[in-house]
Amino acid sequence: MATREISVPDIGDFKDVDVIEVLVKAGDVVQPEQSLITVESDKATMEIPSPAAGVVKELRIKAGDKVSRGSLILLLDATAGAPATAPKKSPEAVAAATAPARPAPAAPVVPIGRSAPPPADFARAPDSIPHASPSVRKFARDLGVDLPRVKGSGLKGRITQGDVQEFVKSVMRAAPAAAAAPPARGGLAFDLPEWPQVDFAKFGPVETKPLSRIRKLSGGFLHRNWVSIPHVTQHDEADITELEAFRKENAQVAEKGGFKLTMLAFLVKASVNALKEFPEFNASLDKTGDNLIVKKYYHIGVAVDTPDGLLVPVIKDADRKGVFDLAKELAEISKAAREKKLKPDAMRGGTFSISSLGGIGGTAFTPIINAPEVAILGVARSQTRPVFKDGAFVPRLMLPLSLAYDHRVVDGAAGARFTTYLASVLSDIRRTLL
Repeated sequence: MATREISVPDIGDFKDVDVIEVLVKAGDVVQPEQSLITVESDKATMEIPSPAAGVVKELRIKAGDKVSRGSLILLLDATAGAPATAPKKSPEAVAAATAPARPAPAAPVVPIGRSAPPPADFARAPDSIPHASPSVRKFARDLGVDLPRVKGSGLKGRITQGDVQEFVKSVMRAAPAAAAAPPARGGLAFDLPEWPQVDFAKFGPVETKPLSRIRKLSGGFLHRNWVSIPHVTQHDEADITELEAFRKENAQVAEKGGFKLTMLAFLVKASVNALKEFPEFNASLDKTGDNLIVKKYYHIGVAVDTPDGLLVPVIKDADRKGVFDLAKELAEISKAAREKKLKPDAMRGGTFSISSLGGIGGTAFTPIINAPEVAILGVARSQTRPVFKDGAFVPRLMLPLSLAYDHRVVDGAAGARFTTYLASVLSDIRRTLL
């Protein structure tokens, strides 16, 4: 049995092209014209075929190498009785035979991972063509796999035959569950590019700090809420001049009880009043997305900044409590949150949330809705500024309000009415305390 060196043939003007896939291994039996490796230049992708039949004795190349004409690919033990060589093809013929091509028109096939076949005149944008060799493309077409849905594990994200097989297996494993529990109406699926992998240390000194458990948990929920809820933020402001004066006058009464009378307590009380006036803000969509569940109780979640991340404990039945009761409970739950003593039930059942950054700063922001709620109130730092009132400019303490709401449930007009009403309640102490 003669051993033969198999090298890269004449591939035209291409030099130092990348080997992106090795299609055989030592011990494999190959036939004439069977693809051995896939190479890629900045202009084309080509598969290099075997010129003869035989058994692969030893590979002399690996994925990631660069090759030119004459580069040694492997050692081949020629098979007795097999044709010594295959008919020689020109570089142009090799490229034409191996370059990605549009398949000939055929009966419509629903690719795995799609709900319906693409239109007959469908043409994918060049930037969205997945990286895969012609043989893998053919393999995927034969199985009806939609290649853009497959995650490549090869060099530079190249899709291999194994990736296609694994994708088919994952779809088959998920099929029974999907059939038993179809996605809720309005559910979303995202086919996004992979997160960029960057070696930051190349550019300067770095320090790696692990995220806290709270940040890891909340991060996933925040991401889900942001991408699955169509947020709209309504910005407004409330004149709290009289309200702040009243708060200061009664601050000592609260301090004697061991807690502070904060503006947040008034915000909770005023929000309950607004929720009673606009019940759709105190609601949630059901799983189907076809029904709105309006709640007859008022449990207000309050965002608390802790060293380990954001927590949102809930004040239950806020409508049944006075401002001083709310202030005392706010102090207690905030302390428990910072000392990691909150019980799981303390963060469940909320119907509406408030995130206040007034003690830190800012003029406005877009808070992320805390699903399954449909709205959240963001409050920034109040500022004293001139306001035209009763024919003259007078100094007034203005509080910025940012109401984020789920546009599937609340339209813009309702959002504006809610903040307008809330501002009017905050500007009148009597309405706040009712």
